[in-house]
Amino acid sequence: MKKIEAIIKPFKLDDVREALADVGITGMTVSEVKGFGRQKGHTELYRGAEYMVDFLPKVKLEVIVSNDVAEQCVDTIIDTAQTGKIGDGKIFVFDVERVVRIRTGEEDEEAI
Repeated sequence: MKKIEAIIKPFKLDDVREALADVGITGMTVSEVKGFGRQKGHTELYRGAEYMVDFLPKVKLEVIVSNDVAEQCVDTIIDTAQTGKIGDGKIFVFDVERVVRIRTGEEDEEAI
């Protein structure tokens, strides 16, 4: 099994969620996060004063999938979240050793 974490622009969340549902991904965890990479941040004006916004709002998706659909999931996120501009985000893929559904005790593939 694989854990796929994707950091994307917030306005792309609904499109990515729908695209993943279309390829059979039935569950995910979504967190609002802030960060920066090459994008660095930007300056804003507030009450006539200019100040630096270092951390930009992003959304982090976390999905656990079986090995056979992991690549399709990554490709779907790329195709849907990509704008071609700086700050589109990153995708991280991790191996998952074990998954347990708390309610039933089901494990691994059955627990996803």
